[in-house]
Amino acid sequence: MTDPASSTTAETPAGPPVAARRPVTTEHHGRTRTDDFDWLRDKESPEVLAHLEAENAWTEQRTAHLAALRDAVFGEIKARTRETDLSVPTRVREHWYYGRSFEGREYGASCRVPVRGPDDWTPPRPAEDATPDQPALPGEEVLLDLDVLARGHDFFSLGGSTITPDGTLLAYAVDVVGDERYTIRFKDLASGDLLDDVIEGTLGGGTWDRSGEHLYYTTVDESWRADKVWRHRLGTTQADDELVFHETDGRFWVGCGRTRSDRFLVVASGSKTTSEYHVLDADAPELGLRVFAPREEGVEYSVEHAVLAGEDRFLVLHNATGPDFELAVTPAEPTPRAQWVALLPHDPAIRLEDVDAFAGHLVVHQRSNGLTQLRILELDPESPTGVGDYLVEFDEEVYTVGSGANPRFDQPTVRLGYVTMAVPSSVYDYDVRTRELTLLKQAPVLGGYDREDYEEHRLWATSADGEQVPISLVVRRDARAGGQPVPLHLYAYGAYELSTDPSFSIARLSLLDRGAAFAIAHVRGGGELGRRWYDDGKLAHKQHTFDDFVACARHLVESGWTTADRLVGEGGSAGGLLIGAVANQAPEAFAGLVAQVPFVDPLTSMLDATLPLTVTEYDEWGNPEADADAYDAIAAYSPYDNVGAHPYPRILAETSLHDTRVLYVEPAKWVARLRAVGVDADVLLKIEMSAGHGGVSGRYQAWKDRAFTLAWILDVLGLAEVSPT
Repeated sequence: MTDPASSTTAETPAGPPVAARRPVTTEHHGRTRTDDFDWLRDKESPEVLAHLEAENAWTEQRTAHLAALRDAVFGEIKARTRETDLSVPTRVREHWYYGRSFEGREYGASCRVPVRGPDDWTPPRPAEDATPDQPALPGEEVLLDLDVLARGHDFFSLGGSTITPDGTLLAYAVDVVGDERYTIRFKDLASGDLLDDVIEGTLGGGTWDRSGEHLYYTTVDESWRADKVWRHRLGTTQADDELVFHETDGRFWVGCGRTRSDRFLVVASGSKTTSEYHVLDADAPELGLRVFAPREEGVEYSVEHAVLAGEDRFLVLHNATGPDFELAVTPAEPTPRAQWVALLPHDPAIRLEDVDAFAGHLVVHQRSNGLTQLRILELDPESPTGVGDYLVEFDEEVYTVGSGANPRFDQPTVRLGYVTMAVPSSVYDYDVRTRELTLLKQAPVLGGYDREDYEEHRLWATSADGEQVPISLVVRRDARAGGQPVPLHLYAYGAYELSTDPSFSIARLSLLDRGAAFAIAHVRGGGELGRRWYDDGKLAHKQHTFDDFVACARHLVESGWTTADRLVGEGGSAGGLLIGAVANQAPEAFAGLVAQVPFVDPLTSMLDATLPLTVTEYDEWGNPEADADAYDAIAAYSPYDNVGAHPYPRILAETSLHDTRVLYVEPAKWVARLRAVGVDADVLLKIEMSAGHGGVSGRYQAWKDRAFTLAWILDVLGLAEVSPT
């Protein structure tokens, strides 16, 4: 793996790499387009690999002066992290499961101990200082030692693991390349031996049937679309596996799982705008896999099994009656949409996102006014509508709350996670009967961290069309003494209805404690303010995403929080497209921009239906091959196509050679064009040669990777020489 932070070169580069121009001209809908750098997509070419290595060498040279700062930031992250630690145990059937991490080890281990009795719902408290050769709890069983599995590999990722209902066998999936194609293996937990069964080329983990004799898993097609669900019988080869479901529509992905009650196996098939569920009743397997309700274009729904007033029911979360979804009830069998009965009718002020069913209560995941909420519906054996409907409430102005690990249908508590930008991640158990919250653990921050040293704010910026865009911000109180502007790091994503909710970061403290502020721009394209927020930031409305980010940047300047010459923007993947677009449209608004695994050549990618994700993404970006209007819309904002002959802020682009989601060639071409066309473009490309979309694996490598980025940001912000408070 070549790392610009540590590699050496035999010869110091005299200047940035200059990619040769080899024009390729294409024509669509009468529009002619010339691409000078398409040749960089051949990652098997020695010439291309040499160019990428040259990019890393140039980045190393240009950031050599930050080596000591990188080391300092890495040391700060390490010093603030409790390296030997463990998660809060979660009860699954007759065991408590938890993860352990150890000082000096990259990955850690997963473990379990038996429950003390059928009514044991209080998580045991393991010894937090137990060494790797000591059990954290009496009777501890190590299920997977990930450091052992990772030996000999430059990259390692656990794709998922699942244990048979009787607790005797473990299926787990690993990726040692970074291309997100996993191999599933099976472990006998009594003997510790691996079975002969091996399943190659899967999307991730699997789902056991109720008997523990069959594992259902998903594979992808050549364009990396999850299209098939298979059933593997233990003791047979993969060649003998039965194809259970095949999704032939190229816009749809599939997945499978079990309901929390273990009664039904479900196969979900969905596009960006439409979904369909098939269900298999474990109590009546002879009925086979049945479609719950046939897909209707534009109708999204999900299915969960519940027991209401003693009767088996399906809960259906759907958008057939409104864009922000409604919760309906049906019999526990295939039911046409006309017979779905509303339990929580559609409310345009509340976006319903998910529902969890338990024996005594329902938990609804929702958001309102940009904030997440957990809504509890207490059930009554005599009434299908229940006896209680209320929110789990917290005091902070800006926070994120969500349901945690809750695998048992009969559990009386709700495990939830809570975090703010100043309060570290906290795990609670919420007793539905008493309505009491019990703090089980708050992520430790070593070195004397005090959340009272920091202040959090919710601000609102006015976008170009008058829309109010929320901003979440955190800063040290002493940095803003007197109200003077401070250096500021602004982050955003803005796609796929994925919300960038407030969260805590130990690594971020290295910025905050040097006097910078950190803010999240909750731009359109995300889901923070409901479905309309998403719809208004995709397809023909994508420009709103970029306008919102620029508006947030300018609001932070105009309201005195910062100045444009001390403002750095950052985004990754689809958020990297955002960064590339604003680099062209508003370069004067930023001193620097960080684009991680950036989707900066969307027109080329969306014109190639053979590439991973392209067809499934038509509902997000449009189909420029078939639709001239979609072609023009994407061409109008495409970062690669709109590089201009004007000054640019400093730019750091980061990517990985084995990324299957956003190919490395996109930022490689973008950087080449910025240097060729832009004026005084100080742009760097850092490419991991042994990683995928998520970057390097292993926590220490991830810390070093983030330290590299943070050191670059601190340099742009003028804080490279500032010691942390």
